[in-house]
Parts: sequence; C-alpha cells; structure tokens
Amino acid sequence: MKSARAKTPRKPTVKKGSQTNLKDPVGVYCRVRPLGFPDQECCIEVINNTTVQLHTPEGYRLNRNGDYKETQYSFKQVFGTHTTQKELFDVVANPLVNDLIHGKNGLLFTYGVTGSGKTHTMTGSPGEGGLLPRCLDMIFNSIGSFQAKRYVFKSNDRNSMDIQCEVDALLERQKREAMPNPKTSSNKRQVDPEFADMITVQEFCKAEEVDEDSVYGVFVSYIEIYNNYIYDLLEEVPFDPIKPKPPQSKLLREDKNHNMYVAGCTEVEVKSTEEAFEVFWRGQKKRRIANTHLNRESSRSHSVFNIKLVQAPLDADGDNVLQEKEQITISQLSLVDLAGSERTNRTRAEGNRLREAGNINQSLMTLRTCMDVLRENQMYGTNKMVPYRDSKLTHLFKNYFDGEGKVRMIVCVNPKAEDYEENLQVMRFAEVTQEVEVARPVDKAICGLTPGRRYRNQPRGPVGNEPLVTDVVLQSFPPLPSCEILDINDEQTLPRLIEALEKRHHLRQMMIDEFNKQSNAFKALLQEFDNAVLSKENHMQGKLNEKEKMISGQKLEIERLEKKNKTLEYKIEILEKTTTIYEEDKRNLQQELETQNQKLQRQFSDKRRLEARLQGMVTETKIKWEKECERRVAAKQLEMQNKLWVKDEKLKQLKAIVTEPKTEKPERPSRERDREKVTQRSASPSPVPLLFQPDQNAPPIRLRHRRSRSAGDRWVDHKPASNMQTETVMQPHVPHAITVSVANEKALAKCEKYMLTHQELASDGEIETKLIKGDIYKTRGGGQSVQFTDIETLKQESPNGSRKRRSSTVAPAQPDGAESEWTDVETRCSVAVEMRAGSQLGPGYQHHAQPKRKKP
Repeated sequence: MKSARAKTPRKPTVKKGSQTNLKDPVGVYCRVRPLGFPDQECCIEVINNTTVQLHTPEGYRLNRNGDYKETQYSFKQVFGTHTTQKELFDVVANPLVNDLIHGKNGLLFTYGVTGSGKTHTMTGSPGEGGLLPRCLDMIFNSIGSFQAKRYVFKSNDRNSMDIQCEVDALLERQKREAMPNPKTSSNKRQVDPEFADMITVQEFCKAEEVDEDSVYGVFVSYIEIYNNYIYDLLEEVPFDPIKPKPPQSKLLREDKNHNMYVAGCTEVEVKSTEEAFEVFWRGQKKRRIANTHLNRESSRSHSVFNIKLVQAPLDADGDNVLQEKEQITISQLSLVDLAGSERTNRTRAEGNRLREAGNINQSLMTLRTCMDVLRENQMYGTNKMVPYRDSKLTHLFKNYFDGEGKVRMIVCVNPKAEDYEENLQVMRFAEVTQEVEVARPVDKAICGLTPGRRYRNQPRGPVGNEPLVTDVVLQSFPPLPSCEILDINDEQTLPRLIEALEKRHHLRQMMIDEFNKQSNAFKALLQEFDNAVLSKENHMQGKLNEKEKMISGQKLEIERLEKKNKTLEYKIEILEKTTTIYEEDKRNLQQELETQNQKLQRQFSDKRRLEARLQGMVTETKIKWEKECERRVAAKQLEMQNKLWVKDEKLKQLKAIVTEPKTEKPERPSRERDREKVTQRSASPSPVPLLFQPDQNAPPIRLRHRRSRSAGDRWVDHKPASNMQTETVMQPHVPHAITVSVANEKALAKCEKYMLTHQELASDGEIETKLIKGDIYKTRGGGQSVQFTDIETLKQESPNGSRKRRSSTVAPAQPDGAESEWTDVETRCSVAVEMRAGSQLGPGYQHHAQPKRKKP
C-alpha cells in the first residue's frame, strides 16, 4: 500500500497582523548549586525569587570607590540551593512538554561553568530524577492510551515521517520479530537497576486537554557535538577487535522547509518512559567525559537529546489513522546539556583536554555572539548577519531563533569564590539573552472532523468511579422485603414492609439526631476556632501596625538615600560630561599640535632638500666655470705660444737658409737637442714635440704611446667592437684602465674618467680616430652620469698629397738634394701641429693639421 509522508512543521506564511507577529523573550532561569563545604566562601547571594547578587570575594581587586563591588542580576525566576527537581520541572519544563503535545516546538538548554550542576539538572541522580526523565514521564502519562502501534510511523532521512496503515505496520513488526536478537518489547522490558531510581517519579504529571481523536508516536535521538563535529550516540557500529573503526561524524542538512537537521541520525521509536530512558542511557555511556582539575566527570562535548512527537488524527470512523499528510503534525523538544566553559589555567588541561577546552569555549563564544547580534537587530532595527554557521551548535538551532518556538535557558552557577570571574561572564551572557525575542508558536489548525469519534462506537461507562453520597447512605439502610402481593388474603407482605419502613425511619431519625449532635459540636468547635483566629488576628494586626510603621520609616530613609543617590549621580554625570569635553579638547589640541609638528618637519625637510639642491647647483656651476676659465686661459696661452713658436721657427728657418751653405745638406737636429733648445727659450716654449727630419745617422724610430694628460685617474676605456686597428705611430694608451666594448654601470662605478674611441671616414678617405673624454659623476639616485669635456683627434695623412714648393719657378733645381731640402723644410712647416681652442661638447682641445700660410 502507499504510505503518506509528513513534514516537519515550519512557520507558515501569513499576512501581517496575525498571531505570528507576536514575540516572547527567551526565558532565562537561574539555579544556584549548594556549596560543597558549609564554611566555604560564597560569592552569590539570592536576594529574592527573581534576583541574585554577585559580590567580589576576599582577595579580588577592589573597585575605584574602595568598596567591594556588588552587582545584581534579574531572571525570570531564581531557584535557590534548596530547590527540588520537581519544583524546577513544574516551572521550566512543564510548559514546554505541554506545548510539545499540542504541536509546538521547544528548546531547553543548561548553561554554566564546569561543575555548576548542568548535567545533574538535566539528567538527575539516583532517587532524584532530572528534567529529562520527568519530561518523558509526563509525555507518556499524557498520550499513553492514545499511542499508535509500533511502526505505524516510520522515520526517513529527509527530516520527515512516513505513515503506514495497520497492515503494513503489522508486517513490519513481524519482520522485526523474526530477525535474530530482536529487541525486547516495552511491556516485557526489565528496568536497568543502574538508572531505575532516576526514572521513578512519585508525582503524577499529565498534560491538559490532550486530543483524544489523534494517535501519537514518540521518536528519540541523541547526538553530541565534540570539537565542532557531530556524532550519533545511538549509532550501532559493529565491533572489530583487530581494527576498530572510529565513529563517523555527521553533517547538517536543510530540508524543504529550511529546517536544519542531522543527516543520517538514528531515531528510535519508544513506547514508555523506561524504554526511552534506556535508549538515552545507552548513548550516555558513549558520551565523552574526562577527569579535570575542577570536575571529576567533566563533559567534554555538548549533548542534544531530541524528543520528536508525531501526531496524526483518526479518520471519520475513529478506527484508523487518517492517511492525509496535510493533517500530520511533527513537534520537537530539544534538551541540550552544554559543556561548561573553563579557563585552562584553572583546569590545567594539556594535550587533548586543552584542545577540547578551546573548542568548547569557541562554540560558547559563537553562541554569545549570535545572541548579541540578534539583540542588536531587534532593538535597533539593524539587519546584521547572525553568524550561525561559525559553530555547529548555533547552526543546528538557528530555526528556533529565526523561526518560532519557545526557548528556555537554565543558568547554573556554583557560588564558590573560585568561580567568581566565570560566573560574572555567565551572568552577563544571561542578561543579554533575556533581551532576545523569539516568535510565538501558532496553534495548529483543526482537522475539521467531528470530535469524540474515538469513543463513538464504544460503550461509554460513568464519568467517575467514585460512588455518590446518596448511594452510600442507601446502602447503610436495611434491605426492603419483596413488595409483590400475589393473593388478596396475603397478610404478611404488607406488615413486613411496614416493619422495614419503620426500622428505616427509626434509623433515619437516629442518624438525624447524631447528625444534629455532631453539627452542634462542630459549630462549637468552629466558634472556638473563630475566637482563636480573631484573637490571633488582633495580635497579628498589632504587630503588623508596628512593622508598617517601621517600614514607613525605612521607606522615608530609602527615599532620602535615593534622592541623595540621584543628586550624586547627577553630579557624577556632570563631571563625566565635563571630563569628556576636556578630553575631547585635549585630543583636538594634541591632534593640532601633531599636525603643526608634521608641517614644521615637512618644511624643515623641504628646506634641507632645497639647500642641498642649491649647494649642488652652486658647486656644479662653480666647477663648470672654473674648468671653462682654465680652458680659456690654457687655450689663450697655447695660442700665444704657438704664435711665438711659429715666428721663432720661421726666423730659425730663414736664418738657416741664409747662413747655411747651399751645397751641404743640413743635419737634422736630434730630439734631445730640440728639447734642449725648447727649454732654453723660456719666452715661447713649444707645446708639442717637433717633427723629425729624415737623417741617415739618426737611430731607428721607436713606436711610443702618447700618454693622457690625466694619467693619474682611473679610466674607463670604451672601445667598440667595430673599431679597426690603425698603424699610426701615436697610439692612445691609458695605464690601469678598464677596457670595455659596451659601457656598463659596474665599470663606471669604479672609475673617475671616461674615454670613448670613435672612428669615422674623413673626406680624403683616411680613417680619423676621435678620443671623446669626459668626467664621471655620481647622481643622487645612486647611479653615474658622464659629462664630456674634451675631444682628441688622431688622423694619418700622406705628405705627398699636400706638398707645395716654395718657388719652383724662381729658383732652379739644385743638385744633391737642394730641392728636397727646401721641400722638407716647407713640408715640415706646413704639417706642423697646431692646437686650437674650443669644442662643441665642452671645454677641451682639438688637434688638427693646418696648411702653412704663404709669406707676404
């Protein structure tokens, strides 16, 4: 047969102004644990049933007034050290179970530091069951006779329920019973003595107005969140002694209605309190606990015990379950036992314990952050994103805060002085949580079928089993004899009836007399009691008047102190505002001072940069003009020396021509004698060496390199690879130079001078070599720059091409080389080296040949 499927209920879409717009704050309750020792120091005091007071214990830091700081926190209700589990259940959990049976969701969790009694509050102890077993007991007391048979409801993996008819459920039961090692049914189950005392509840508790025309099914699941991973505590893992498998973590999923659930979580259908608690106890043994310095059995994970109640109405005949999935309701109650927040310096945790403590504190911090954001969004109308996904704990229960359902939190505190700082944080979190509002759950829709259909076809007995008072009185009278008269002459029936009635009348009169006596005695007792009560009332009234006078005096004193307190608060507020104004002025002045200091620093740095720049420019200009002046002076001196030298040379040649005999070939003076003559003529020294005349007796000419004028500096000799080797006698040679084919920064950084050898083809077809020289300067950016200062030109010419005769037509040719003698003299004069000042690239010299001018 086909089975109908139910979905987990979600807040339906309704129009504005409906009941779902109503919100209720999160109910926060406080439970104070008794101290371990009577003489132990306490830091928490219960003021009344809604207020507790935290005061700083001895040895802690004092506040600025010099007194111990005392802070009061209010809750919906405060349970003292003598509160029983029954009293706590009636106030906190009973309304949640009642809502669960009526199709509404609920969340109840305990919060507090390690060792504050959270697990005891939730689970209980032998002889004193906690909230969980009492919730189960109330559920099954309410729906015990209305439960559906096993396997009528069947859970699936999509957070919904499948519903089977009675036949399919019967087949499923037979199939399960035929399996090996079947589970014992609830009616044959023996209670485990380990927890038998925990589920024995003396008080009978039952929900009100349970729908008798519906059938119910209860499913439980138990998970834990350990190190931000979800584990199923009811999952049956086959035991492998050789290679045991670690438990697999579960994932959170979102169903079609956007409700969060644990995918693949085991859900067990239970039919009694004993069976449900046995399932819980089986999972409790798998929960991770450890012995820490603060608690012998400290929970190392958050546990969540879910009770899912499935409700489906009966059909019109009241015999079978209605196979319409729209009429099926699933409600859920989540009981959460949070792990306690702890500080590692107190628990002395190491290794895995330290990691567990870090994850516990992180998840609790995420819960606090979510509460803060929710409160801020609801109070100030903001739309900040609530970080539910930062922790599996908050992500699992986001439906309760974003959707609808009742949320209750029990804050468990340990009043010992060592937990003062942790309790202070817990109280602050509880104060924030009370201001968060959750949408009020809506009432489920009525199916529309006729009520009372379950008992329509069944004979109904009396409403109550208690006998009436009239029945008891009638039973005490003697029985009446038979009143049937069979004969006219029957004279026995009527006398017996009259006798019985007279006995009854006599008995009735005796009872009336007894009743009157007892009523009179009771009236006397009432009169005495009224007199005693009146006297006590008068006595109490006198005491009450005295107390009222005392209270009125105390009220006047309180009012005076309150006025004084308000005056002091007003003065403090004025002083705080004045202090704030002064602090603001101080900050503004400090900012203005910092701004002015920064401005002065910038101006000072700009001034220094400008001075350095001007100093550099002055130095560069000074060096440039000094070189220019030196170049001009040297050029002028060289020009004058050349003129004097030319004149002296001409006079010397003229004297030699006039005085020397024509027939003899003049000897060419040696280099040494020329140098001596030059040094003797101090008026016009020769700036360059003379050209040599051909002499047969002279020694062979040795190639000599021309030295640079700046041989003392380190040079970069840049010779491109395309240059050709010339066969001139004068060759450029700089000692200790770095020869490169391509200029690079490394070579320039090591030297002070730079020389580029450049070759080009002259107009007469000869190769002309130019030596372009310059100085290397370091730039401010850390590089090098070259400033060209001089160019030297080296050129090779053939004397035959530019030779001219003095006067070939006037003087005839002379024998023995007279013509060659004159030609040599003229050639020597015309090919003499002359230095000219000036260069387009900067101060320097350019050497070139100049033809000899004709004499006038």
